[in-house]
Amino acid sequence: MTSETHEEAGPQGLASALVAGGALSSDWLPSLRAVPRELFVPDRIWPGIADGTKQNPVVYRSQEPETWRRAVYSDIPLTTQWDDGGHKGDGLGTTPTSSNTMPTMVFSMLQDLDVRPGDRVLEVGAGTGWNAGLLAHRLGNLNVVTVEYDPDVARGARENLDRAGLAPTVIEGDGRSGWSQGAPYDRIIATCSLLEIPAAWLAQTAPGGIIVAPYGTEYGGEQIVRLTVNDDGTSASGRFTRSSAFMRLRQQRTDRPPFEDYLRGQEWPADGVRSTTALAPPDTGGWFEQFVIGAAVPGVFWRAERYDDGAYTLWLYGRDTESWASADYERGRTEYEVYQSGPRNLWDEVEATWRWWDDQGRPGFDRFGLTVGAEGHTVWLDSPANPVPIRG
Repeated sequence: MTSETHEEAGPQGLASALVAGGALSSDWLPSLRAVPRELFVPDRIWPGIADGTKQNPVVYRSQEPETWRRAVYSDIPLTTQWDDGGHKGDGLGTTPTSSNTMPTMVFSMLQDLDVRPGDRVLEVGAGTGWNAGLLAHRLGNLNVVTVEYDPDVARGARENLDRAGLAPTVIEGDGRSGWSQGAPYDRIIATCSLLEIPAAWLAQTAPGGIIVAPYGTEYGGEQIVRLTVNDDGTSASGRFTRSSAFMRLRQQRTDRPPFEDYLRGQEWPADGVRSTTALAPPDTGGWFEQFVIGAAVPGVFWRAERYDDGAYTLWLYGRDTESWASADYERGRTEYEVYQSGPRNLWDEVEATWRWWDDQGRPGFDRFGLTVGAEGHTVWLDSPANPVPIRG
C-alpha cells in the first residue's frame, strides 16, 4: 500500500490529499471532519488499490492497528464482504460484494449530486453507511434515506451510523424499487453499478431532480452518469462525468450461458467463417473502449483465453447462444485471424463500433451522455440528437 498512503495516516492527511486532487470541495470539508471514515470501517478489511481492480491481503485492526489506520486514511477502496457474505475466511474471496468506497469517488459523486439545504436524498446501496452519514451531517437525518438489500450489511451500517451519532433512515429492501414512502426526492445517488436505471427512481424524483449513478454495459466499462429528471418523471438525460468501477446491483447481475453452448460439441472453428482484420484485439479492450462497444453492441459479452507467450484469443458471445466469434492476437503481427458464426457477425459489429469511435476522434466520457425513458436507455455523443449507432 506504499504508493497509496499519505504521510499522515489520519483525517487531515486524507482531507489534504482530496482537496489537492480536486475531489473534496470546501462545502463537504466540515462533513468529512465530523464523520470520520474510521467509524465506518470494520475490524477486518481487504485494502484495495486506487483503480479498484484488486485487493491486498486481509488486515485486522485488532492485530495490525497502524496498518489498518493507514489503509482507512488512504485514498483506496476497502472491501468488507466477499461473495454476498458466503466467504468467511481471511483469504481473498471470488467476488467483492460490499465495500467502503474510495474517498475520491465518494466526494466526486457528492459534488455531482450538488445538494442544497433542505434537499431530500435517497441513496441506493448503504454499504458501511459512510456516504449516508456524510449526507445526513450535511442535510439532517430526516432528509436522508438509504436502501440496502443485504440485511447483515444494513445492520452494520445502522451500527456505524449510531456510533457516529447519526440516524438517517436505513431500509432493508430491493434498491430498484427505491423507497416510495419517502418520495419525492430531490436527489438520488447509487453506490452500485447499474445496467439499467430503474423507472421507479425517475418516478420518485422531484421535477428537475438529479440522479447520480454508476452506469455500465454488459460488454464492460462503467461511467458515472448525472441525469436530470423531466417534469413528469418519465425520462431523464445527462452526461457522464468520470470513469468508475463499482460492484453491480445484485438484482442486475447477469448469468451468462456456458461457453460450451456455443460450439455445440464441435471442435473450434466448427462452422465459423474465417476472415482477417488489421484491428488488434487489445485495441478494443480498454475500459472506455469496452463501454462504447457495449453501448453499441447489445447482448454480447467476451472473455480472453491467454497463452504463455503473451498471445491470446478474444472470444465474443451473443447472449442468445446463436452467435460467436474469435479473434487471435499474437505480438508482432499486423493482421489477425478471425472466425465468426451465427446470425450476427460479432467481430464485425465490435470492429465497426471501434472504427466509428476512432472516426469521431476517440472521444472520452466527457462527450458522452445517457437518456433514459419509456423506449429504454440511449447513449449519445455530444447531444441526445446524436445517439451511438446500434449494431446487430
